Amino acid sequence: MAHNILILGASYGSLLGTKLLMAGHNVTLVCREATAKLINEQGTEVRIRLKGEDAHRSFRSLELPGRLDAQTPENVAVGAYDMVGLAMQEPQYADPSLRELLVRIADARIPCLSIMNMPPPPFLKRIPGLNTEKLEAAYTNPRVWDRFDPDLMTLCSPDPQAFRPPEEGPNVLHVGLPTNFKAARFGDAAANKLLDRLDADIAAVRVGRQDVPVKLKAFDSLFVPLAKWSMLMTGNYRCVLPGDVRPIRDAVHENIGKSRIIYRYVDAVARALGADAADAVPFDKYAAAAENLAKPSSVARAIAGGAPVIERVDMLVQLIGRSLGMSEPEIDAIVATVDGELDANRRRSA
Repeated sequence: MAHNILILGASYGSLLGTKLLMAGHNVTLVCREATAKLINEQGTEVRIRLKGEDAHRSFRSLELPGRLDAQTPENVAVGAYDMVGLAMQEPQYADPSLRELLVRIADARIPCLSIMNMPPPPFLKRIPGLNTEKLEAAYTNPRVWDRFDPDLMTLCSPDPQAFRPPEEGPNVLHVGLPTNFKAARFGDAAANKLLDRLDADIAAVRVGRQDVPVKLKAFDSLFVPLAKWSMLMTGNYRCVLPGDVRPIRDAVHENIGKSRIIYRYVDAVARALGADAADAVPFDKYAAAAENLAKPSSVARAIAGGAPVIERVDMLVQLIGRSLGMSEPEIDAIVATVDGELDANRRRSA
């Protein structure tokens, strides 16, 4: 039986959407009106390089077994969906139309799978002993999440790296690093049954005899998706420099010793929350992958483009550490740099 999945965000969300379409499920992407019109007329195109091949293949939604459509937030009929994917940047959910949609999703008690870098507060409430009230400063508007049942909210580490080619339309996504989405299971048994079904269906997809990268993997541990925090803090947020940006590769490898200190500190924060060492990705494995990340991170590009707000995983990690009696000067320096660049953008736009 095909399931109906609502995904908020048509850029990065189209990657998970394409994998679900390939598995025979139906997907609705929530986006702006012009993008929705384009997707409904032309579909989406996601480019993924298969193992052993030199060139990327294009997977077009119009050629896949599942059915795709796109809607603006106010036109979504939430009762039609079995699961929701959260694939927008955290500040976007403060928009009035999205806030209203979130209220309807929460009240309908639809399981939500977040593929945001920034974990929604209801997911963090599932971590024993973590005082989420002390973390609210890291969120654009923490109140938009208040109505959600924590057992129906989970987090999926957005490890695959993808971007919209600037010369293409907003319905095209290029996957640079085709790793897996790693999801913590829900606190709700029925939601987990659906998550496991989607995991198995995506894993079974073949093109000819070829396996297709980017799986959805479900894990019992709450802490598996938190392994991304070390990568974000060591690479993505350190792409932001005073008045400048740099590629992730350079952020990680210009001073590998400092990168190792940051990475290990963030891992230690996760372990203090309850993570097992097995939940983490080894630093050397991440550093090797970062060699291929030759572009600045999305947060750095947003700041360079004048954005007054971005996802603040850097501040979240800092605040969680402080709530546990932990600190690291390198983390404080990252947060101060990002704060300074955002303040400058706000002054320029005032």
